Amino acid sequence: MSRPKDKTTLIDAMTAEYDKLNALLAPLDDAEMVTPGVCEAWSVKDILAHLFAWQQMVLGWCRAGARGEDVKTPAPDLKWSETPILNQRIYEQYRDVPLGDIRAQLAASHAETQAALIGIPDEALVTPKFYRWTNTSTLLSYFVSCTSSHYAWASTEIRKWLKTRVK
Repeated sequence: MSRPKDKTTLIDAMTAEYDKLNALLAPLDDAEMVTPGVCEAWSVKDILAHLFAWQQMVLGWCRAGARGEDVKTPAPDLKWSETPILNQRIYEQYRDVPLGDIRAQLAASHAETQAALIGIPDEALVTPKFYRWTNTSTLLSYFVSCTSSHYAWASTEIRKWLKTRVK
């Protein structure tokens, strides 16, 4: 699938990739979902928490930017080259959260992200530097990264793990 370049294509892509991810998860039981080793030490649950956290960060950056606040991405104390540190923090923050809570949070976040996208004018999504905090990127690229392409990444990691398991 090519990278979405507009709101409609992104909404279609994020819906399709989210549905594929959920279809992949459907046959897994709770024990499988919390088994480490899917993506390095992460379990499926940890991957879902990761998806949730990144969506919430992007939504938070959007809200803060709309209020005129100075937005520091990816975190106030980190550069983009340090995202592994941020990802580890996310893992540590959510590792003890129950699977059911993570699944519910991701489902709600997916819906919240889609609703936010629908409410953003096309020009604001596709114009580079429309928001100061996006630097030379578009807001759309942030949404692509935290939805459709992130869902596809998660599905790929889980599929690779499933192939290594002995039934």
